[in-house]
Amino acid sequence: MRAVDVVAFVDDLMDRSKLSSALPWVRFGLAVGDADGADVAIVDLTRHGDLPRALRAQSTTVRIIAFGPHVDTDGAARAAGDGADVVLPRSRFFRDPVAAIA
Repeated sequence: MRAVDVVAFVDDLMDRSKLSSALPWVRFGLAVGDADGADVAIVDLTRHGDLPRALRAQSTTVRIIAFGPHVDTDGAARAAGDGADVVLPRSRFFRDPVAAIA
């Protein structure tokens, strides 16, 4: 896969490590503005459930990939309604992060 500009809003250090291993070019963001110019934004809904709406308001072209606990169906539905292009259970996302952003 070619290196696309990927920003991840992921706070958990283990999750960051997994993402860095799978996507060496990933950068990590703290605020919505950190996604300026990004092709893909990855959002951990556990800690950043409000970001899909803000990211979509900022850009109509960024591909928003959100993940969260499989039991949080309300959070997943809210993220989809707020503009996330793909919403996955956390386990499925981390099975193959490269495929998730493709």
